[in-house]
Amino acid sequence: MAAILSAMSRALGQLADPRILRLLAKTVAVSLVLFIVLGWAGWFALDWLLAKAGLQDAAFTGAGGVRGVVSLAIILIAGWLLWRVIAMGVISFYADEAVLAVEERYYPEAALRARDLPLHEQLTTSLAAMGRALIANLIVLPFALALLVTGVGTALLFWAVNGVLLGRELSDMVWLRHRHAEGAPAPLTTTERFALGGLTAALLAIPFVNFLAPVLGAASAAHLIHAREKALNVRF
Repeated sequence: MAAILSAMSRALGQLADPRILRLLAKTVAVSLVLFIVLGWAGWFALDWLLAKAGLQDAAFTGAGGVRGVVSLAIILIAGWLLWRVIAMGVISFYADEAVLAVEERYYPEAALRARDLPLHEQLTTSLAAMGRALIANLIVLPFALALLVTGVGTALLFWAVNGVLLGRELSDMVWLRHRHAEGAPAPLTTTERFALGGLTAALLAIPFVNFLAPVLGAASAAHLIHAREKALNVRF
């Protein structure tokens, strides 16, 4: 855990880097646009479905208002669940920039041997990350609803599931740049991935900090992988 905290601390220290600031601005803007567009489309889709289900305006006075309130409530709940999916999908697409900024500043040898991910690979990686996160969260949703009576069970379940997912995605962001290189760094262990993903998932649950969490997670993954590789090379 100490290595995870050290990696996150170094990532925090690089937030003032102009490249990281530009990446933050870009990922936050794209995430918000996608979030708003999906929310807007979802609201109209739900309103239409509720009207088809019998809540059309002619049904009773105020039917439109009822549809609006129900649609808004569902969209807000869905938004809370989907924000992390959207945010991680976006940072997966731009991960190359976050990892490169860390490598060029702290691990120049690794930056030289890394490959730039082609656009189609960035896109497929991003869509795959979003798909895995969406499917996993939908699968656990019934169990999360059942755990509402516990007070904390729902939050802990979502945290654990997304911690596992995020740990995989964040470590892959670094590993994909180096997997074809000679002497490529070994992927993180299961424990390391979960610790990194769990910390990032916790940050995603904090208002305003959640805008920083995906970039911090990607930068921390780069530090964690390369710092361990550097330590092993020095040792042997």
